[in-house]
Parts: sequence; structure tokens; C-alpha cells
Amino acid sequence: MDINQIKKYRKLGLNVAYYRKEKGYTQLELAELLDIDRTHMGSIELANSGVSLDVLFRMSDLLEIPIHKFFEFRD
Repeated sequence: MDINQIKKYRKLGLNVAYYRKEKGYTQLELAELLDIDRTHMGSIELANSGVSLDVLFRMSDLLEIPIHKFFEFRD
């Protein structure tokens, strides 16, 4: 994968972790609500694996944030 894409995945993962923590969920708790494995949740946050739009949409609903917030990358 291109280094620029990897950087975007890292920023996405940081946003996922930020909003998860803001709502007070552990990785395990959110993973269970999303019906994914906790290790997959960790991989998403660490940019070790991609995330499907289905999971992102469900995460957006559970965390009660607009989907675009995941893609507002801070420098």
C-alpha cells in the first residue's frame, strides 16, 4: 500500500480511538456492540487492517457521531 494511504488509515484509526474513548467504551465493548473481534477493533485503530463502510456506519450510529467526523484528519 502507498505510504500516503497508510498515513490516512493511521489518521482514521486515531479518530476511531478518539471517539470511542470520548464515549467511554473499551475496544472490547465497542467490538462486541459492532459484532467484530476485539483484535480487529485494535487493528483498525492501529491501521493494521482496513475497515468496511458497514462497520464504520454502525460505529457512527453507536458513537452518535456523523460519519464524516472519522475523516476529519488533524495534523
